[in-house]
Amino acid sequence: MASDTIAGTPRADAEISGLDALEIAGRQKTTTRAAAIWASTWPKVAALAIAIGAWQAVVWAGFWPPYSLPGPATVGQELLRQVSGPQLWEGMATTLRRAALGYLFSVGVGLLLGLAVARSRVLRAAIGSMITALQTMPSIAWFPLAILLFELSEKAIFFVVVLGAAPSIANGVISGVDYVPPLLLRAGRNLGARGLNLYRYVIAPAALPAIVAGLKQGWAFSWRSLMAGELIVVGISQTSLGAQLTYSRELSDAPWLLSTMIVILVVGLVVDAAFGAADRSIRRRWGVLDQAGQ
Repeated sequence: MASDTIAGTPRADAEISGLDALEIAGRQKTTTRAAAIWASTWPKVAALAIAIGAWQAVVWAGFWPPYSLPGPATVGQELLRQVSGPQLWEGMATTLRRAALGYLFSVGVGLLLGLAVARSRVLRAAIGSMITALQTMPSIAWFPLAILLFELSEKAIFFVVVLGAAPSIANGVISGVDYVPPLLLRAGRNLGARGLNLYRYVIAPAALPAIVAGLKQGWAFSWRSLMAGELIVVGISQTSLGAQLTYSRELSDAPWLLSTMIVILVVGLVVDAAFGAADRSIRRRWGVLDQAGQ
Protein backbone atom coordinates (compact mmCIF):
# COMPACT_ATOMS: atom_id res chain seq x y z
CA MET A 1 0.00 0.00 0.00
CA ALA A 2 2.83 2.35 0.90
CA SER A 3 4.55 1.82 -2.43
CA ASP A 4 1.27 2.31 -4.29
CA THR A 5 0.73 5.53 -2.40
CA ILE A 6 4.22 6.73 -3.21
CA ALA A 7 3.78 5.84 -6.88
CA GLY A 8 0.83 8.12 -7.09
CA THR A 9 2.44 11.07 -5.36
CA PRO A 10 3.34 14.24 -7.20
CA ARG A 11 7.03 13.37 -6.66
CA ALA A 12 6.70 10.16 -8.74
CA ASP A 13 4.78 12.04 -11.40
CA ALA A 14 7.55 14.62 -11.47
CA GLU A 15 10.17 11.88 -11.94
CA ILE A 16 8.19 10.41 -14.85
CA SER A 17 7.83 13.85 -16.34
CA GLY A 18 11.56 14.32 -16.01
CA LEU A 19 12.23 11.10 -17.94
CA ASP A 20 9.75 12.12 -20.61
CA ALA A 21 11.37 15.54 -20.78
CA LEU A 22 14.79 13.92 -21.22
CA GLU A 23 13.48 11.80 -24.09
CA ILE A 24 11.86 14.80 -25.70
CA ALA A 25 15.07 16.77 -25.34
CA GLY A 26 16.97 13.95 -27.04
CA ARG A 27 14.51 13.99 -29.91
CA GLN A 28 14.85 17.75 -30.24
CA LYS A 29 18.60 17.34 -30.70
CA THR A 30 18.01 15.28 -33.83
CA THR A 31 19.03 17.52 -36.70
CA THR A 32 17.04 17.94 -39.86
CA ARG A 33 18.34 16.70 -43.17
CA ALA A 34 19.09 20.23 -44.35
CA ALA A 35 21.07 20.94 -41.20
CA ALA A 36 22.99 17.68 -41.60
CA ILE A 37 23.84 18.53 -45.22
CA TRP A 38 25.01 21.99 -44.18
CA ALA A 39 27.08 20.56 -41.31
CA SER A 40 28.92 18.29 -43.74
CA THR A 41 29.20 20.94 -46.46
CA TRP A 42 30.48 24.06 -44.74
CA PRO A 43 33.86 22.56 -43.70
CA LYS A 44 34.51 21.65 -47.35
CA VAL A 45 33.48 25.14 -48.48
CA ALA A 46 35.72 26.70 -45.84
CA ALA A 47 38.66 24.50 -46.86
CA LEU A 48 38.11 25.42 -50.51
CA ALA A 49 38.02 29.13 -49.65
CA ILE A 50 41.24 28.81 -47.64
CA ALA A 51 42.95 26.95 -50.49
CA ILE A 52 41.90 29.57 -53.05
CA GLY A 53 42.99 32.36 -50.70
CA ALA A 54 46.40 30.74 -50.18
CA TRP A 55 46.74 30.23 -53.94
CA GLN A 56 45.97 33.91 -54.58
CA ALA A 57 48.39 34.98 -51.86
CA VAL A 58 51.20 32.99 -53.49
CA VAL A 59 50.37 34.61 -56.84
CA TRP A 60 50.46 38.08 -55.28
CA ALA A 61 53.78 37.26 -53.60
CA GLY A 62 55.31 36.92 -57.08
CA PHE A 63 57.39 33.80 -56.50
CA TRP A 64 56.57 32.71 -60.05
CA PRO A 65 55.61 34.75 -63.10
CA PRO A 66 51.91 34.83 -64.06
CA TYR A 67 52.48 32.69 -67.14
CA SER A 68 53.82 29.89 -64.88
CA LEU A 69 51.34 30.24 -62.02
CA PRO A 70 48.19 32.15 -62.98
CA GLY A 71 45.69 33.25 -60.36
CA PRO A 72 42.39 31.56 -59.49
CA ALA A 73 40.39 34.03 -61.59
CA THR A 74 42.39 33.28 -64.74
CA VAL A 75 42.18 29.54 -64.21
CA GLY A 76 38.46 29.81 -63.45
CA GLN A 77 37.86 31.59 -66.74
CA GLU A 78 39.81 28.90 -68.59
CA LEU A 79 37.84 26.19 -66.78
CA LEU A 80 34.56 27.78 -67.86
CA ARG A 81 35.84 27.94 -71.42
CA GLN A 82 36.82 24.27 -71.30
CA VAL A 83 33.45 23.27 -69.83
CA SER A 84 31.61 25.06 -72.63
CA GLY A 85 33.60 23.22 -75.32
CA PRO A 86 33.64 19.59 -76.44
CA GLN A 87 37.33 18.85 -75.85
CA LEU A 88 37.11 18.55 -72.07
CA TRP A 89 34.04 16.32 -72.18
CA GLU A 90 35.54 14.05 -74.85
CA GLY A 91 38.70 13.67 -72.78
CA MET A 92 36.70 13.02 -69.62
CA ALA A 93 34.57 10.40 -71.39
CA THR A 94 37.69 8.58 -72.58
CA THR A 95 39.34 8.69 -69.16
CA LEU A 96 36.23 7.58 -67.29
CA ARG A 97 35.68 4.73 -69.75
CA ARG A 98 39.21 3.49 -69.19
CA ALA A 99 38.83 3.91 -65.44
CA ALA A 100 35.54 1.99 -65.34
CA LEU A 101 36.79 -0.91 -67.45
CA GLY A 102 40.07 -1.24 -65.59
CA TYR A 103 38.49 -0.88 -62.17
CA LEU A 104 35.66 -3.34 -62.78
CA PHE A 105 38.10 -5.94 -64.06
CA SER A 106 40.32 -5.26 -61.04
CA VAL A 107 37.35 -5.76 -58.70
CA GLY A 108 36.65 -9.17 -60.21
CA VAL A 109 40.29 -10.25 -60.02
CA GLY A 110 40.80 -8.79 -56.54
CA LEU A 111 37.68 -10.37 -55.04
CA LEU A 112 38.39 -13.82 -56.44
CA LEU A 113 42.07 -13.69 -55.53
CA GLY A 114 41.39 -12.34 -52.06
CA LEU A 115 38.78 -14.96 -51.23
CA ALA A 116 41.00 -17.76 -52.54
CA VAL A 117 44.03 -16.63 -50.54
CA ALA A 118 42.01 -15.92 -47.39
CA ARG A 119 40.55 -19.42 -47.23
CA SER A 120 43.51 -21.45 -48.50
CA ARG A 121 46.61 -21.84 -46.35
CA VAL A 122 48.63 -23.07 -49.32
CA LEU A 123 47.80 -20.03 -51.44
CA ARG A 124 48.39 -17.69 -48.50
CA ALA A 125 51.85 -19.19 -47.95
CA ALA A 126 52.62 -19.09 -51.67
CA ILE A 127 51.40 -15.66 -52.81
CA GLY A 128 50.08 -13.86 -49.73
CA SER A 129 53.17 -11.69 -49.29
CA MET A 130 53.47 -11.26 -53.07
CA ILE A 131 50.11 -9.47 -53.15
CA THR A 132 51.32 -6.93 -50.60
CA ALA A 133 54.58 -6.50 -52.56
CA LEU A 134 52.60 -5.81 -55.74
CA GLN A 135 50.46 -3.26 -53.89
CA THR A 136 53.49 -1.32 -52.68
CA MET A 137 55.14 -1.29 -56.10
CA PRO A 138 54.74 2.11 -57.84
CA SER A 139 52.45 1.90 -60.83
CA ILE A 140 54.85 3.92 -62.96
CA ALA A 141 57.36 1.07 -62.65
CA TRP A 142 55.04 -1.21 -64.64
CA PHE A 143 54.94 0.99 -67.73
CA PRO A 144 58.24 -0.04 -69.33
CA LEU A 145 57.05 -3.66 -69.22
CA ALA A 146 53.55 -2.69 -70.38
CA ILE A 147 54.96 -0.80 -73.37
CA LEU A 148 57.22 -3.73 -74.26
CA LEU A 149 54.26 -6.12 -74.12
CA PHE A 150 51.50 -3.99 -75.66
CA GLU A 151 53.35 -1.00 -77.18
CA LEU A 152 51.68 2.42 -76.85
CA SER A 153 48.10 1.19 -76.74
CA GLU A 154 44.98 0.96 -74.65
CA LYS A 155 46.10 -2.47 -73.50
CA ALA A 156 49.19 -1.00 -71.89
CA ILE A 157 47.09 1.41 -69.83
CA PHE A 158 44.62 -1.34 -68.92
CA PHE A 159 47.48 -3.61 -67.84
CA VAL A 160 48.91 -1.03 -65.45
CA VAL A 161 45.51 -0.02 -64.03
CA VAL A 162 44.67 -3.62 -63.16
CA LEU A 163 48.06 -4.24 -61.57
CA GLY A 164 47.66 -1.06 -59.56
CA ALA A 165 44.16 -1.77 -58.24
CA ALA A 166 43.71 -5.54 -57.94
CA PRO A 167 46.29 -6.13 -55.15
CA SER A 168 44.70 -3.45 -52.96
CA ILE A 169 41.25 -4.96 -53.41
CA ALA A 170 42.58 -8.46 -52.72
CA ASN A 171 44.28 -7.28 -49.53
CA GLY A 172 41.04 -5.66 -48.39
CA VAL A 173 39.19 -8.93 -48.90
CA ILE A 174 41.89 -10.90 -47.08
CA SER A 175 41.84 -8.51 -44.11
CA GLY A 176 38.06 -8.60 -43.93
CA VAL A 177 37.89 -12.40 -43.98
CA ASP A 178 40.71 -12.69 -41.43
CA TYR A 179 38.79 -10.55 -38.94
CA VAL A 180 35.51 -12.44 -39.17
CA PRO A 181 34.94 -13.77 -35.62
CA PRO A 182 35.29 -17.57 -35.45
CA LEU A 183 32.11 -17.64 -33.39
CA LEU A 184 30.16 -16.43 -36.43
CA LEU A 185 31.69 -19.15 -38.58
CA ARG A 186 30.79 -21.84 -36.06
CA ALA A 187 27.28 -20.47 -35.72
CA GLY A 188 26.86 -20.45 -39.50
CA ARG A 189 28.06 -24.02 -39.82
CA ASN A 190 25.76 -25.14 -37.01
CA LEU A 191 22.87 -23.58 -38.89
CA GLY A 192 23.78 -25.52 -42.01
CA ALA A 193 25.77 -22.94 -43.96
CA ARG A 194 28.43 -24.68 -46.01
CA GLY A 195 30.54 -23.75 -49.02
CA LEU A 196 29.14 -20.84 -51.00
CA ASN A 197 26.28 -20.33 -48.54
CA LEU A 198 28.82 -19.77 -45.76
CA TYR A 199 30.48 -17.06 -47.82
CA ARG A 200 27.17 -15.53 -48.89
CA TYR A 201 25.37 -15.40 -45.55
CA VAL A 202 28.19 -15.24 -42.99
CA ILE A 203 31.63 -14.28 -44.29
CA ALA A 204 30.66 -11.67 -46.89
CA PRO A 205 28.37 -9.62 -44.60
CA ALA A 206 30.88 -9.75 -41.73
CA ALA A 207 33.80 -8.75 -43.96
CA LEU A 208 31.88 -6.12 -45.92
CA PRO A 209 33.31 -3.00 -44.18
CA ALA A 210 36.89 -4.11 -44.86
CA ILE A 211 35.98 -5.09 -48.43
CA VAL A 212 34.51 -1.65 -49.08
CA ALA A 213 37.66 -0.07 -47.67
CA GLY A 214 39.70 -2.23 -50.03
CA LEU A 215 37.50 -1.23 -52.96
CA LYS A 216 37.99 2.42 -52.10
CA GLN A 217 41.75 2.02 -51.86
CA GLY A 218 41.74 0.04 -55.10
CA TRP A 219 39.96 2.90 -56.85
CA ALA A 220 42.58 5.34 -55.60
CA PHE A 221 45.37 3.14 -56.95
CA SER A 222 43.61 2.59 -60.28
CA TRP A 223 42.95 6.32 -60.72
CA ARG A 224 46.58 7.18 -60.01
CA SER A 225 47.78 4.44 -62.36
CA LEU A 226 45.43 5.64 -65.09
CA MET A 227 46.63 9.23 -64.82
CA ALA A 228 50.24 8.09 -64.99
CA GLY A 229 49.44 5.93 -68.01
CA GLU A 230 47.68 8.71 -69.88
CA LEU A 231 50.60 11.04 -69.25
CA ILE A 232 53.00 8.52 -70.78
CA VAL A 233 50.90 6.87 -73.49
CA VAL A 234 49.89 9.98 -75.42
CA GLY A 235 50.36 8.54 -78.90
CA ILE A 236 46.81 7.14 -78.98
CA SER A 237 44.49 9.08 -81.26
CA GLN A 238 41.80 9.52 -78.59
CA THR A 239 42.09 12.50 -76.28
CA SER A 240 41.96 12.11 -72.51
CA LEU A 241 42.48 14.12 -69.34
CA GLY A 242 46.04 12.86 -69.01
CA ALA A 243 46.80 13.67 -72.63
CA GLN A 244 45.41 17.19 -72.14
CA LEU A 245 47.80 17.64 -69.22
CA THR A 246 50.69 16.67 -71.49
CA TYR A 247 49.55 18.93 -74.33
CA SER A 248 49.08 21.92 -72.03
CA ARG A 249 52.51 21.39 -70.53
CA GLU A 250 54.13 21.18 -73.97
CA LEU A 251 52.34 24.37 -75.02
CA SER A 252 53.23 26.08 -71.69
CA ASP A 253 49.53 26.81 -71.22
CA ALA A 254 49.36 27.02 -67.42
CA PRO A 255 45.63 27.97 -67.17
CA TRP A 256 44.67 24.96 -69.29
CA LEU A 257 46.95 22.68 -67.26
CA LEU A 258 45.61 23.85 -63.90
CA SER A 259 41.98 23.73 -65.02
CA THR A 260 42.48 20.12 -66.16
CA MET A 261 44.06 19.28 -62.81
CA ILE A 262 41.01 20.75 -61.08
CA VAL A 263 38.72 18.52 -63.17
CA ILE A 264 40.77 15.46 -62.21
CA LEU A 265 40.55 16.48 -58.55
CA VAL A 266 36.78 16.97 -58.76
CA VAL A 267 36.31 13.50 -60.30
CA GLY A 268 38.30 12.02 -57.44
CA LEU A 269 36.19 13.89 -54.88
CA VAL A 270 32.93 12.72 -56.46
CA VAL A 271 34.03 9.07 -56.41
CA ASP A 272 35.27 9.45 -52.82
CA ALA A 273 31.86 10.87 -51.84
CA ALA A 274 30.17 7.83 -53.42
CA PHE A 275 32.36 5.46 -51.42
CA GLY A 276 31.72 7.55 -48.31
CA ALA A 277 27.96 7.22 -48.79
CA ALA A 278 28.32 3.45 -49.17
CA ASP A 279 30.43 3.28 -46.02
CA ARG A 280 27.88 5.29 -44.02
CA SER A 281 25.08 3.06 -45.28
CA ILE A 282 26.95 -0.04 -44.12
CA ARG A 283 27.76 1.45 -40.72
CA ARG A 284 24.15 2.56 -40.30
CA ARG A 285 23.00 -0.97 -41.09
CA TRP A 286 25.45 -2.35 -38.54
CA GLY A 287 24.26 0.15 -35.93
CA VAL A 288 27.69 1.73 -35.44
CA LEU A 289 26.89 5.14 -36.95
CA ASP A 290 26.27 7.97 -34.54
CA GLN A 291 22.92 9.41 -35.56
CA ALA A 292 23.99 12.86 -34.39
CA GLY A 293 27.00 12.68 -36.71
CA GLN A 294 25.02 12.08 -39.86
